[in-house]
Amino acid sequence: MKEMNSSVVKTALIADALPNMPWEPKPAGCKEVVWRHSANPIIGLHPLPKARSVFNSCVMPWGEGFIGVFRVDSLSMDPNLHLGKSPDGINWTIEEESINFISPDPALGKITVAYDPRLCKIEDKYYITWCNAYHGATIGQAWTKDFKTFHQLENAFLPFNRNGVLFPKKIDGKYAMLSRPMGQGMAINYGDIFYSESTDLTYWGKHRIVFTRGPGKWERVKIGPGPIPIETTEGWLLLYHGVTDTCDSFVYSMGAALLDINEPWKVLYRCKFPLMTPEKIYETAGYVGNVVFPTGVLADGATGRLAIYYGAADTYTAVAYANIDEIIKYIKENAW
Repeated sequence: MKEMNSSVVKTALIADALPNMPWEPKPAGCKEVVWRHSANPIIGLHPLPKARSVFNSCVMPWGEGFIGVFRVDSLSMDPNLHLGKSPDGINWTIEEESINFISPDPALGKITVAYDPRLCKIEDKYYITWCNAYHGATIGQAWTKDFKTFHQLENAFLPFNRNGVLFPKKIDGKYAMLSRPMGQGMAINYGDIFYSESTDLTYWGKHRIVFTRGPGKWERVKIGPGPIPIETTEGWLLLYHGVTDTCDSFVYSMGAALLDINEPWKVLYRCKFPLMTPEKIYETAGYVGNVVFPTGVLADGATGRLAIYYGAADTYTAVAYANIDEIIKYIKENAW
């Protein structure tokens, strides 16, 4: 990892201006670099007649408002992906029926379990990745241009794998993805972040380790990439989740790292402290307690503001805010 320069370089987000994105100023007296939306959770229990909860979802700008792909757990606790729209990124209308994906091959089977999506625009298409069920957990992929017709692609990897996160631009002319290969179930013995690339989104290779779980106790069980990596003048900002074990349960927190812009498997800085840990009641108490799980982000290139969407306690959808300069400075000053 690079040595920190004594002077702090002002960071620029490589992103379009997004003046209508959700935002609240940092509360007076707040010492953290990430702070919560004052009216969290923005999506509570039973948002649809047949839905138990909505969490671990992703959003992006669309038209004059916002669009998202949401993990909706039904009353029977089966997860699937639903489309949602919002004028302001806070108040969401979610479709009652799950997304209908057009399959390229009957051998892929019908999608019956789909969860923890990510949403990414690359060139003129919008790509969805999610945890798909195909003889075990793997990375499902699909694309759309209009959010009306969704074309499924081949699963990216063999089971067992979760948290497939595409980069929003090609790296050296190739699609690039982060993922977390792991064993069956909780896989407490394995769970690290890898980089892979592909020329066609079908055949993936050049697998490279990015970083492993630990060395801090807060991420010693497993780690996994969070929202789509954020391009900045300092490198790719990667928000991720880290998991630790206690005598009572697991705890999921949000961490951050900076990756090289041209070779993203190379880590420039990795923060030794989590940016956010479960503290509020909607994060500590739910169907799975003590979970902060980031999966979506909005970025305003004009102001450097970030709105981070995260799942809380595997039950609710919540939002937090940050300034890019503060978050990059914090990572560098507290890097391993």
